[in-house]
Amino acid sequence: MPQLSRGRAGFEGRPKRVGHKGADALVHGNTAASFDAALEAGVDMIEFDVLPERLDGSGELRLAHDFKDARERTPLTLDEGLAHLAQPKFAQLQLDVDMKLQGYEQRTVDALRRHGLAERSLISTMEKPSLTLLRKIAPGITIGWSFPRAQRDLTEHRFYRWPAYGAILYYRMRLPSMAAKAICEGRVDALMCHWAFVTPRLARAIRGVGGELYVWTVDDAAQIEQFERLGIAGVISNDPHLFPAHR
Repeated sequence: MPQLSRGRAGFEGRPKRVGHKGADALVHGNTAASFDAALEAGVDMIEFDVLPERLDGSGELRLAHDFKDARERTPLTLDEGLAHLAQPKFAQLQLDVDMKLQGYEQRTVDALRRHGLAERSLISTMEKPSLTLLRKIAPGITIGWSFPRAQRDLTEHRFYRWPAYGAILYYRMRLPSMAAKAICEGRVDALMCHWAFVTPRLARAIRGVGGELYVWTVDDAAQIEQFERLGIAGVISNDPHLFPAHR
């Protein structure tokens, strides 16, 4: 079984191929069919989203990116999704469980343990209070800090584009030391970073303290190769066919 270990810089000598929501570019993400498509495409890890029924973290846990996504279809429950991923055919894959809000940390950890998936799972979130709580209640599970805390790409917005570019330049300078400090202090094990903030300096800083860097979400084959050459842990893509091994 592919157990996650902190500080692991890659998968069998190369960056991990991580399917975003399974294989969202091929089949609607966060579904059993999308997970199957990602497996067929040869990923090493499947990322999926966990969202509570209500904003306060209560209610049924579902596999959905946001509430609009949950309203427009009937999403799998967390238990249904984990039961599917616990099948023997997925036994060689690792999981990135992305928590979208606060308030259901314990239930997420309990569900992973109940389905025997905790040892090969990474739990990621943008919510810093959740990172602190997850480290306390699940010290043996790999924890990933998702950065930045944003729900959409503001560089594509007419009015927020230039402030967003300014923030990117600022954090390209600050993030290496911020991430390295968080890893050294044991608060997190990995940084799940939007591609626009990733630099060779960030990759070196995280690698130097034994952490992992995952880059999201990259849907360009040439960009994937560029990031892989930085010596990172993995690249997250909607289309697993874009990874080098599939061309």
